Amino acid sequence: AKGWKFEILSQSKTVLGGIKEAAVSISGNGGGSYSSYETNETSIATEEETLNQLGPYGFYKFESGVHRVQRVPVNDVRIHTSAVSVAVLQATNDNATDASALLPTNELRIEVFRASGAGGQHVNTTESAVRITHIPTGITAAIQDERSQHKNKAKAMKLVSARVNEKRREEEARERGDARNSLMGGGNRSERIRTYNYPQDRITDHRCKHSEHGIVKLFEGGVDGVLSGLVGTFAPSMRRMYRDEMLQQLEEEEQEEKGKGKGKK
Repeated sequence: AKGWKFEILSQSKTVLGGIKEAAVSISGNGGGSYSSYETNETSIATEEETLNQLGPYGFYKFESGVHRVQRVPVNDVRIHTSAVSVAVLQATNDNATDASALLPTNELRIEVFRASGAGGQHVNTTESAVRITHIPTGITAAIQDERSQHKNKAKAMKLVSARVNEKRREEEARERGDARNSLMGGGNRSERIRTYNYPQDRITDHRCKHSEHGIVKLFEGGVDGVLSGLVGTFAPSMRRMYRDEMLQQLEEEEQEEKGKGKGKK
């Protein structure tokens, strides 16, 4: 619907067939943030124009954190609570597939090994799996989903570079003090951001204190297109909070500069 490219980098399943862990890549044209979208907030933009302005990262950036699910299983009458941790990372360069284009090769350790798990005879006879370690940070990414070692290496490189750059951005944010008074939270994977209450058919975002009913409808994309789906429904509240937080930060920085100026006199 968005015209973006969706690619599964890796996934592992539970014994019941569910997803235990997964990494995906979503790429496409767009600005990658809410800044360009904010300037046109008063004008009426089509869904396509809005998605082009935001891009994949700008559209999904506020989904990082813990998503909590409350439901009643078919074999019980009590409410069970489970959770999934989501991290939205901005890619360095969607067109870069080799190590030198993303991270310095002297900072990387690349290992190949035989894939394990389902896949037949090929899995145990070919060293197609790839593990890449960024030595300075210790961050790793291992991919074995593809039969081709080259494809696995490209996927692992994309994943490890995104993780490394996200760590760098977090460190820079801490140095600037952006997270100290954050209204929306720091986007940390351990921070609860949203609850999906199936018995009450309600989704609540704990950052903007906003709730919506109709879980299935929101998951399916709403009735008026992508922007009325799950992510798009909570986006206006998140944009307002983002704007208010930026204004607050600018005011604090201005006060600090004034204080330094008075101290020098």
